[in-house]
Amino acid sequence: MLQRMSDRGEKIVIKLTMGAKNLPPVQSRNTVAEITGSKYPDEVVLVSGHLDSWDVGQGAMDDGGGAFISWQALSLIHQLGLRPKRTLRVVLWTTEEFGLIGGQSYWERHKADIANYDLVMESDIGTFTPQGIAFSGNAEATKIMENLVSTLLVSINASRLVSPADVSDIGWWIENGVPGGSLLNDNKDYFFYHHSNADTMTVEDSHTLDLCSAVWAVVAYAVADLEDMLPR
Repeated sequence: MLQRMSDRGEKIVIKLTMGAKNLPPVQSRNTVAEITGSKYPDEVVLVSGHLDSWDVGQGAMDDGGGAFISWQALSLIHQLGLRPKRTLRVVLWTTEEFGLIGGQSYWERHKADIANYDLVMESDIGTFTPQGIAFSGNAEATKIMENLVSTLLVSINASRLVSPADVSDIGWWIENGVPGGSLLNDNKDYFFYHHSNADTMTVEDSHTLDLCSAVWAVVAYAVADLEDMLPR
């Protein structure tokens, strides 16, 4: 309606009454779980999503779906009895919406160990039909990822690799040279629901979540089980 009024050249005056307020900080925590690597336990492939959401809606899409597939990826690998060479770690970030506080806290605590972080991944841009992986890394690492994705994910039509990764909480790692990835999915409707009352469980589809979980699990496991870390 506002767009149509503007198109007609009408002057629009909007009055907003805001009830939001800032409260004092309270203690919160990231949630972390891992499968210890069989050969290089100190080297890490990390998958992640964030647990907090805006006060409206249910936060199912932003970022319940991303948190779910990150947890489910390790759960699937564990259920299959698989144990890659490197440690697989899931981190469910706290306080992303207030300014990446959980992600920054993790970075500050673990950045001294950056040489052992092989790949960091984050799903925070929807869990609709998966198409592949968005990736940030050098040319050699990109070639390796292209080969993995095009080979292992073609059966579920998720074999695309594009650049760069679309991330928030893991941005510090990528800025400092660690290869990073995000879920590439058909999220053309993402901003119809984003940070709104419409972000409810009805947005999520169980079959699509299974496919996204498969993408996350396959990529995380495949990279963690390579003999060498991704080039930087």
